[in-house]
Amino acid sequence: MAKRLAMLLMAVLVLISGLAVWVAAGQSGQDSGGSVIRVVVAMVQLNVAVTDLKGNYVTGLRPSDFIISEDGIPQNVATFEEGNEGPQNVSAAALPAPEPKVEARPAVPDSGQGAPRRGGTQSDTIEGIASAVSGSNVFILFDTSNYMFRDRGFVFAQDSIAEFVRSLDHPYRVAFYSYSRDFFRAASLTEDRSQVLRGVRSTVNGDDSALYNALLMTLRDAAQYSGRKVVVVFSNGPDNSSMVAPEDVDELAQSEGIPIYMISTREAKLDPSSAAVFARMTASTGGEAYFAKNWKDQRDAFASIRDDLAHLYFLSYYPQPNPNRGWRAITVKLKDPKLKKYRIRTRSGYRPIPSHVTVDAGTPAG
Repeated sequence: MAKRLAMLLMAVLVLISGLAVWVAAGQSGQDSGGSVIRVVVAMVQLNVAVTDLKGNYVTGLRPSDFIISEDGIPQNVATFEEGNEGPQNVSAAALPAPEPKVEARPAVPDSGQGAPRRGGTQSDTIEGIASAVSGSNVFILFDTSNYMFRDRGFVFAQDSIAEFVRSLDHPYRVAFYSYSRDFFRAASLTEDRSQVLRGVRSTVNGDDSALYNALLMTLRDAAQYSGRKVVVVFSNGPDNSSMVAPEDVDELAQSEGIPIYMISTREAKLDPSSAAVFARMTASTGGEAYFAKNWKDQRDAFASIRDDLAHLYFLSYYPQPNPNRGWRAITVKLKDPKLKKYRIRTRSGYRPIPSHVTVDAGTPAG
């Protein structure tokens, strides 16, 4: 009995000694490059357009002018950019700034978002605006279904897309995809304009339209890249063969922070259901919908998109603690009462990606 008690006491002493060594090793690791636990928190990115009642852009705003909330919880701006000016120092940009300016926007076809834009000319937009745009990733999705082959619509659409691609200045990166029932990646994301233009000219006639299937795959591709991303869709008719619901596409675009711009022809507007889906999807993601009646309207719509990308504010924030693991509503307002007359367009919310924890094994100091 005494022998067993002695052995038990020895085991307890060994256990206590080992625990002390383990704790000491953990503390030493913290002091000299040992294992580090990192909690990964996803940054929320917002593309924000600020316009007056006529649709003209409001420029010169600072981070301190914006109030961002998520489910009513105030958020702090982490990064801030305006147009092509590049990242600004958030703390320095909070200093008093000149009064914001209003810049005219070129006239475009009905966007489904209010009054038509006014001011400027198409040539001004192509040469002046495009040269200022840089640093974004643009994914173009082109409808090659049988809807396109009416009244030479296919050729005119190719010309409009090619002009849009040529006008995007370096280092703007562009990807070009096409779809009918099938989905085709004609040109992966690249700065090489000639590669994208070859993809545009290589498109051929398809059959039925699976727009939402193709749009979902385009968004998944775009989500693999960091920084600014937009999807520009040219569609000539309603979807009649997708397996994916437009609501699922809309939610993915909002959750990934990717605005959708939709250029549709008169064929889609004659279908009230498709027109309503296009308008709702673009509005909720921070993009715009255009219904072009002819080839000139198509070119003007592309010019308007270029103009929009050159004037967007790009903000981001790290979400404050929020118990809601489902859909989170985002609200963006302007702080100064004098600025509340302006309109704000951005995505309406997102579904957060679950946070995760990583452990990095550090190297002890020599």
